[in-house]
Amino acid sequence: MYLIIVGCGKVGAYLANLLQDENNVVVIDIDEKASSRLGDNFNGLYINGDGLDTEILKEAGIEKADAVAVTTSNDNVNIVIAQIAKKIFNVPKVVARVSDIGKSEVSRNLGIDPVNSTAIFSTLLREKIFDRNFTTYIFENNRVSILEIKDTSSYTGKTVKDLKVPGEFQVVTIIRDDNPIIPDEKTVFEEGDVILGIVRLEGLKKVKKLLKMQ
Repeated sequence: MYLIIVGCGKVGAYLANLLQDENNVVVIDIDEKASSRLGDNFNGLYINGDGLDTEILKEAGIEKADAVAVTTSNDNVNIVIAQIAKKIFNVPKVVARVSDIGKSEVSRNLGIDPVNSTAIFSTLLREKIFDRNFTTYIFENNRVSILEIKDTSSYTGKTVKDLKVPGEFQVVTIIRDDNPIIPDEKTVFEEGDVILGIVRLEGLKKVKKLLKMQ
């Protein structure tokens, strides 16, 4: 894929290095010195320029880009650049980093996929603090979540159907000996399984009670 990353801070630089092995990656940043964050092994292209400038975006090859990720530290700048990529250059996939939870829905309504670092990091920190046997990974729309259940000993011998809460919770994956399993309703849980499911946030308390996690 041909990918453009606007913003070469810690997030943008890490993402660029993460993606470079199997993709053509171009990084744009207004700070000339920001390229140093990419390291000596970065094999993509770095452009010093303003991501709000359409000529800079054209120089980066946005007209042939498969995806654009906007990762600067300014939410408003990220949303505007993402709009330019989506509306002017018709990039198929546009993702923007958004720290303000309230702006996530705005981004989504504009056809931009927001990644809300505040929600993600806050959720992870909460689980680390309490060291629970289950974790909820909240999506940016704040309506559904991934529920990860680590202590599954009480479910050993039961089936996926036994844990289904219609309209509220559905098991989607089982991690068994580090291997992911896509189960059907007859799949039986074994000792040591980690269970991942989709839960409706409004029903999270009810689901936890039914699954005896409270």
